[in-house]
Order: sequence, then C-alpha cells, then structure tokens
Amino acid sequence: MNSQAAMMPGLEATVELEVGPEHLAAAIGSGAVPVFSTPMMIALMENAAAAAVSRALLDEQTTVGTRVDVQHLAATPPGMRVRAYAKLVKVHGRMLDFEVWAEDDIERIGEGTHQRAVVDRARFEQKVGSKGKAD
Repeated sequence: MNSQAAMMPGLEATVELEVGPEHLAAAIGSGAVPVFSTPMMIALMENAAAAAVSRALLDEQTTVGTRVDVQHLAATPPGMRVRAYAKLVKVHGRMLDFEVWAEDDIERIGEGTHQRAVVDRARFEQKVGSKGKAD
C-alpha cells in the first residue's frame, strides 16, 4: 500500500488489556501503590497509535514513538480492563500526530497527545546497530 496516499487523518485504533500484577506501579518501580501504572498506560496508548496506522505503511516501514504528552487522570485497580484509543489527527511529512486517551470500566483515566515517525525499518535498525561501534 502507498503510505503517502493512505496515511490520512482519521485513522484510529483501540487496544485493551486486563490490568495484571505486571502492570502495577508497585511492580515496575513507578510508584508504591498497586494500581495501573502511568508507564503501562502510555505504552498501551502508543500501541493503539501504532496499530492505527500499521495498514497504511509499506512493508519496509514501521513507526517509532518520538513524543508523548499525557495526563494520568484516575487510578485503575488490578483485574479491571483498560482500553486505549488513538486517532491520527495530523500528518506532516513522516511525522504523525495522534490524540490518545484511555478508559477503564468506570471512567476516562488518561488523555493527551502522541507523535510517531515513519521510518524505513532496515535503515533504522542498521543505524541503531552501529551505535556505539568503533569506526
């Protein structure tokens, strides 16, 4: 698929998970309480954004996160389901801007913006692989 033609605002996706012990702030060191952690909420939002545009990419392309600006609005206990939503709102060159938000079974728990960049997977991996190697 041609990403220039298909990568248009309006693409969206939703992903979800059940909050387990591995997702808690206390388990990953982002706090001392047994609630869904902010880093895991952000990861879920990024996953939704990547999924929203995945079908519009060429086979050799992928996206990488470049910026996140979110608020964590409410705590979610273990065992509850969390859904993250992403909507592509702007395409400028290879940069993609998303509105992102997350909800548990009761309320909105987070919201903000996320930016991703479209990259050539092989070139990106080669650049990262050479990082730190002597010339």
